[in-house]
Amino acid sequence: MTQTPATPLPPPKERRRLREAGSLTQAQIATEVGVSRETVRSWESGRTTPRGRKREAYAKLLTSLSEDTPTEEQLPAEEAVEETAEIAGLAATVTEPQPTPPPPAPLTPAQAFDALYAFCAPALVRQAYLLTGRRELARESVERAFQVAWQRWPEVAVDRDPAGWVRSVAYEYALSPWHRFRPRYRHPEPPPPAPADRALLTALLKLPPSYRRTLLLYDGVGLGLAETAAETEASTPAAANRLLHAREALAAQLPELSEPTELQRRMTELASTGRLHAAKPPVVRFVGERRTVFWTRAAIAFTVAIIGATTLTVRTAPTHYEPPVPLGQRVEGVPARVVQGALSAAEVELRDRLRTGMTSGPERLAPLSR
Repeated sequence: MTQTPATPLPPPKERRRLREAGSLTQAQIATEVGVSRETVRSWESGRTTPRGRKREAYAKLLTSLSEDTPTEEQLPAEEAVEETAEIAGLAATVTEPQPTPPPPAPLTPAQAFDALYAFCAPALVRQAYLLTGRRELARESVERAFQVAWQRWPEVAVDRDPAGWVRSVAYEYALSPWHRFRPRYRHPEPPPPAPADRALLTALLKLPPSYRRTLLLYDGVGLGLAETAAETEASTPAAANRLLHAREALAAQLPELSEPTELQRRMTELASTGRLHAAKPPVVRFVGERRTVFWTRAAIAFTVAIIGATTLTVRTAPTHYEPPVPLGQRVEGVPARVVQGALSAAEVELRDRLRTGMTSGPERLAPLSR
């Protein structure tokens, strides 16, 4: 799996300084790069780092700003101090020595998880909605992905791209073919009210799942072609072919979406039409922990049942060989049974005398002991 080298970027503080030196707002930077204002804010604070084509566009814009703006080393000492003070909002106290702030306390695993969830969950729900066309399934996919991430948090916390890790799990769950057998997902949800949004969602859902996922990652999320291929577990030529075929299929049904920028704008508007909200981070962590406890107990119970069945089989099994009972065989030459006929008059009289005589006989003599 090969990836293109990332375009170098200046530190977060330098990004903000270049923007303010160029008299640009975060909204203007967001419009130039093609992202939201909140994304630019997170880039300047260092919480996230741009990737793919967005990174290249952002780096190009910062390079142009740096060429037009002198650096702090090129400014006189007093001007550099005044500019730094204005950026920090401390112009009145620039001459006074400032105490060194204490280092921030490290985040606990729960706090780090909540921060990742708060930053990624809203966007992932909207992306999952574009993949499935179902609001409930989109929320369920994102919550299940973060529950898996909380169960495997030691692995996710050290991953180079935790957001990509969770996004991959959410996409896999959302595109699972087994959802069609669930009763709650047998019938389609109400389509968007706007005819344009309804036509776009219908066209997206007609694409194969792999094409739909590749199109969303490249034109919707803004990943590069190599990163899209790696996340979809495909080669770069295969990802490129999927992307081209998906664009051609959409352009055949909606000719106004032949331009990638217009397609990205329309997908963003479609994902923002519905009320797509995810659960709170503590709820997701609690449900994930409860599911882990349930499956752990189920595994223990299943293991105990297997051990009990094995023990019962060993105790009740025969200790030696018992030959089976042979089947019955027919014996030839046995004389037939003679049936007694009717009694004569003399025999009947003799039988009656014997029966009456036995009841009035002499008493039984008992021997005496000496």
